[in-house]
Amino acid sequence: MSQTILLLAASPVDQATLRLDVEEREIDKSIRGSKHRDQFQLQKQGALRTDDLRRVLLDTTPTPLIVHFCGHGTGENGLVLENEQGNTQLVSTEALTNLFELFAGQIECVVLNACYSEVQASAIVQHVGYVIGMNKAIGDKAAIKFTTGFYDALVGGRSVEDAYKFGCNAIQSEGIPEHLTPVLKTNTAWKSLLEKSEQSSNASLIEHSSTETSNTPACSPTKTIHQQAGDNAKQIGEIGSAGTINL
Repeated sequence: MSQTILLLAASPVDQATLRLDVEEREIDKSIRGSKHRDQFQLQKQGALRTDDLRRVLLDTTPTPLIVHFCGHGTGENGLVLENEQGNTQLVSTEALTNLFELFAGQIECVVLNACYSEVQASAIVQHVGYVIGMNKAIGDKAAIKFTTGFYDALVGGRSVEDAYKFGCNAIQSEGIPEHLTPVLKTNTAWKSLLEKSEQSSNASLIEHSSTETSNTPACSPTKTIHQQAGDNAKQIGEIGSAGTINL
């Protein structure tokens, strides 16, 4: 079964225009260019309103592996979505956190590619595996480069932690002085489950190779890393004990 990357975008008419179409294109290119392309699908929701956010999370099947928001952030006042007229509608950190709590253990990573979104990342990580936020304002070019590096690595079979580092390096490689702006928040309980699932998978592969001579290929590393961790996380229902990693 393919894993879903859910792209959520909001650019209200009363805010500075962002190149969200370019960010979408880069994610799509990362998927199409990967040897694991058949394991991922990109779903999109633009002009995001509060009702849209709830509905798209409920309607996306399977529940998305990655939820990626691109748009504006205001720090303590929340993320910027759109109202019925296309103007700014703020959604608070508390409301976002409570929404993701309803999907606890189902989403591996949330990417908040918006200015000052570290506040929301610190809160949401109680309920998902990883959250990436920005510790200050981030320019369009840096945000797009982070997205490119992150998804090139993620769909290439790397872990979220590795993909985060590739994203930061993509910014740095362009000579943009914003590679320290993205911050990765890690749910340590989820990470523990991930490590256990990898150990179990490796042990199974070793056992299989020692007892079978079949030429049938083993499951791909990407599915093992991302899908199995999500399956294990569902068993604990609620995930706590969050930690923070800064590159």
